[in-house]
Amino acid sequence: MPRSRLLVGGGVLAVVVAAALVAPRATLARLAWLAADPLRFGVALLIVALLRPLVAWPTTLLAVAAGYGYGVLGLPYALALITLTSVPPFVVARHLGRESWVAGAGERVVSEAGGLRSVVGSRLLPAPSDVVSAAAGVSGVSLPTFVVGTTVGELPWALAGVLAGTSLDSLADASLGTVDLRVVVAAGLAAALLLAGPVYRAFFRRADEPIPGVDAE
Repeated sequence: MPRSRLLVGGGVLAVVVAAALVAPRATLARLAWLAADPLRFGVALLIVALLRPLVAWPTTLLAVAAGYGYGVLGLPYALALITLTSVPPFVVARHLGRESWVAGAGERVVSEAGGLRSVVGSRLLPAPSDVVSAAAGVSGVSLPTFVVGTTVGELPWALAGVLAGTSLDSLADASLGTVDLRVVVAAGLAAALLLAGPVYRAFFRRADEPIPGVDAE
């Protein structure tokens, strides 16, 4: 193997180790020197995304980095990374937390809203990504539904992150504060429209209140 490839491989490995040991801002700053090579930058971002659940970094920072490295053309890759990195918390929660009270509450909402609507709505909430993934996992949502719902619901956050990344002079400046506040408000309102009705029906409707579409006996 050429020495240059060994050096690059060692650099990518160093980025991976940094991702596991230091704060996200510092890790992203170390990614910047790879941005001149789109392929190697993409590989490094993929590895960071795979390790991200171990340190619970915000997923939107992956989109910021993708925007910095690829511009707006990085949106599909950013969305794919966000979806991929959301799967491990979902799978772990699905296997370990199905007997919790959270699972019971989640299943009630899912039964009212449906799995896809529940995942999309919860993804639009300005809430920690891993919390949302774990909640979906314990609520009985299937993996395909989770993946599709995450892809749809994370689209505004991925777009906002990519656009924020395109305006950065350095990845050292990356933070959630670079995301437009209007996106946060709009996504929160969209989540409320999707989930308010199912949440009300699941937890606040009186026992004697008729269910729409069902005849009273």
